[in-house]
Amino acid sequence: MTRSRVLLLGALFLGALSLLLVVSEGPLFVTSGGQLRGVVEDTPAAWHFDQTTGVAQLETRPKDPYSVNLAYVQLAGRLYVYAGDTRTNWVEHIEQNPFVRIRVDESIYPVRAVRVDDVDELTTFAAQWTSRSTFQRDPMQFDEVWLYRLEARGTSDR
Repeated sequence: MTRSRVLLLGALFLGALSLLLVVSEGPLFVTSGGQLRGVVEDTPAAWHFDQTTGVAQLETRPKDPYSVNLAYVQLAGRLYVYAGDTRTNWVEHIEQNPFVRIRVDESIYPVRAVRVDDVDELTTFAAQWTSRSTFQRDPMQFDEVWLYRLEARGTSDR
């Protein structure tokens, strides 16, 4: 393949990727996005998705929406999002404002993120988290953990 052809294909790929990033509704692969689109649903009293773990999109910073792809875990009707021992951008946002939205499939749920610091709850989560794969790092091995339970907002918080 000639150098000019490689450059042309590279330019076409970058152009297509740029267009995809501009028109995407939320995060795309490993890049963050803005406001999530989908059907806004009432937050259930207990979470019951088909799978115990899965991929969802989390939107933080309501005034300037920032969204990311992440794994969720549901345990005993509770829904969790986890950043490990890393204070990510979305963790920083939640620490400033706990009102977030999570999209699972095409449904969006307005929720409040509550940081988990109870040892029993952390231990239960850690058991589920590490059972997913041998590559999952055990949250109980960290000095500081960024684990959030997603709960329904109060009626005055909507």
